[in-house]
Amino acid sequence: MAKESTTIDVGEPSTVTKSSSHVVKDAKKKGFVAVASRGGAKRGLAIFDFLLRLAAIAVTIGAASVMYTAEETLPFFTQFLQFQAGYDDLPAFQYFVIAVAVVASYLVLSLPFSIVSIVRPHAVAPRLILLICDTLVVTLNTSAAAAAASITYLAHNGNQSTNWLPICQQFGDFCQNVSTAVVADSIAILFFIVLIIISAIALKRH
Repeated sequence: MAKESTTIDVGEPSTVTKSSSHVVKDAKKKGFVAVASRGGAKRGLAIFDFLLRLAAIAVTIGAASVMYTAEETLPFFTQFLQFQAGYDDLPAFQYFVIAVAVVASYLVLSLPFSIVSIVRPHAVAPRLILLICDTLVVTLNTSAAAAAASITYLAHNGNQSTNWLPICQQFGDFCQNVSTAVVADSIAILFFIVLIIISAIALKRH
């Protein structure tokens, strides 16, 4: 009786399995690298955001302080009059001090949210809150700077149509202080614009 031989074909499962596992590992590795790269970029933006907020706090506190202390009394006076200029003589300057103080307080309160964005760069909620609040606060800050700038312009140049005379020739120190405060607050507005752009970029990368 002739013996029948049976041939069993065995493919190369080990090779296929190994190559498949390598592909999966490479894909996972690339995905991990991409996520880590995005996280590093977001963390860098969050750190810059935090430092910019610290700078904005210093600028806004300085602007409010300079405007609050802006006062000058002329060395000559009459029996009934004393010539003096102060920030509280003009409602626009009073509004400036109050509004910029509110802005500075907000910036201090926003620091914890900025820190959370550093620790958890992929978190959306704190970044979205900062974006919305920054947009609202920069509107307040801009209105305060615009109101103070208009009065400062009149103090320097006057208005011939209404016969408003410039006072900065007499009250030079006062005008210099209020001008410095307006310029400082304008710098803070630029900081806010950069902060809003940073938040928008971070949310877009999510």
